[in-house]
Amino acid sequence: MDIRSQISMVFHLDKCIGCHTCSVACKNIWTDRKGAEYMWWNNVETKPGTGYPTKWEDQGIYHGGWEKNGDGISLRGAGKRKGLLNIFHNPSLPVIDDYYEPFTYKYLDLIESAAGDDQPTARPVSMITGKPIDIKMGPNWDDDLSGTPDYARNDPNLKKLSAAEQEAMFQLERMAFFYLPRICNHCLNPACVASCPSGAIYKRGEDGVVLINQNVCRAWRMCVTACPYKKSYYNWHTGKSEKCILCYPRIEAGYAPACMHSCVGRIRYLGVILYDADRIHEVASASEGELINRHMDILVDPFDPTVIASAKKNGIADSTIQAAQNSPTYKFVKEWGLALPLHAEFRTLPMLFYVPPLLPVMATVKEVRNRKQTEKLGPISKVWDNDWLYDTSTEEIWGTIDQARFPLKYLANMFSAGDESKIKERLKKLMAVRIYRRWKTVGDITEKKAMDALREVGYTPEIADNVYYLTSLAKFDDRFVIPAAHREHAIEMLEFTGDKKGSTGFGFKEDTMKRGL
Repeated sequence: MDIRSQISMVFHLDKCIGCHTCSVACKNIWTDRKGAEYMWWNNVETKPGTGYPTKWEDQGIYHGGWEKNGDGISLRGAGKRKGLLNIFHNPSLPVIDDYYEPFTYKYLDLIESAAGDDQPTARPVSMITGKPIDIKMGPNWDDDLSGTPDYARNDPNLKKLSAAEQEAMFQLERMAFFYLPRICNHCLNPACVASCPSGAIYKRGEDGVVLINQNVCRAWRMCVTACPYKKSYYNWHTGKSEKCILCYPRIEAGYAPACMHSCVGRIRYLGVILYDADRIHEVASASEGELINRHMDILVDPFDPTVIASAKKNGIADSTIQAAQNSPTYKFVKEWGLALPLHAEFRTLPMLFYVPPLLPVMATVKEVRNRKQTEKLGPISKVWDNDWLYDTSTEEIWGTIDQARFPLKYLANMFSAGDESKIKERLKKLMAVRIYRRWKTVGDITEKKAMDALREVGYTPEIADNVYYLTSLAKFDDRFVIPAAHREHAIEMLEFTGDKKGSTGFGFKEDTMKRGL
């Protein structure tokens, strides 16, 4: 057992309102500079939709992540042999049009144009070339455009749905969408780290944050190909790769990352989860049907004395273990079983989890007989009021889950490697809490029905109240349990042992330390 600590995140999709405040906060702090104009370390996508960069989920195009290879795994589009073959021409890289060519407007034309009969306009110009362009794409371009032929119907997650299921999703009366905010997953088995020929990308031992050493990066861009979530970017001005750093300077100071701190819907949670690093290869190599279960199993109980002893043996501080015990992410992912990883089939073992959305129910229109008669008006039949009812009722507790506007298969393609039962299990838990709170606050549901719903999903009233509190009423310190930064550990890494060219106490060579690792 090799217990390590990992900063993990949970995003509650039922609460995201698509305001993009998180994206703007991240942009203003980290990517508001030359060469990073097109980068959105945090972005919010509309689902169904093609996302950013376009169709990033389709690894038939980008060849990101890992694939099962016998008893092990190998990188799809990177690695030593593939990287050498593609080192000067990489066909799996997204191009600027897959993101969008960043643009601004010549606002001075509105002021400095010569007097004339026409109203002057501010022409769009490229922020890369400075030349006028025709805008064809932009950040969050498909925002709220679910159901359009250009975006929603090209969603890669629709591939495993039948033609009838796809068509049913896009009938006007069934149209629905939800928002999917994304940042770097800071995976346990990051493909970007494994693909880098320069060794510039590394995973911090103290909290699992994945970073790129700008001094070591040589712009091979294999990390861009290897990351299946396309959260590693190339800065065309500096010639270096960049990515989300989880605002580690803020975390070290005890503050939440900017995107999480600014979140209007309070959908984001951050905390420590302990995991068994000895099992990473076993979990990543599991069959697709076992990926979710194995992923959950690698996350260990922070109250287990054996786990605590192993964690301390690895140098994990008591304050970090305590943070893991109070972690809201551990509660959502393991204790309550509500959150799932995004595209587990990429086998990177992401540590950003999502509570799937409890989508609206599909209503049906029913004719009411023997209430009023229809009046024949020539060729037109007029139906009086109340002759038709818009019905969303069901006699079964869980009937509304099966009547959701999106097929469970669609959500399963995103969050459970295609296993619909995993999605239904979590939606039932969310519905059970909703039924319980409905009985408790409104009173139009019987106590028996509420308790039966909780009992069926394995919840008690105490658990339901805790879920409700953390989802709806939680204060800042409840949503973000940030471990104390231990500066003394960082100092120990700089204290060389042995001769001048010896290694540090953590096994890093002196020349490596000089490069900034």
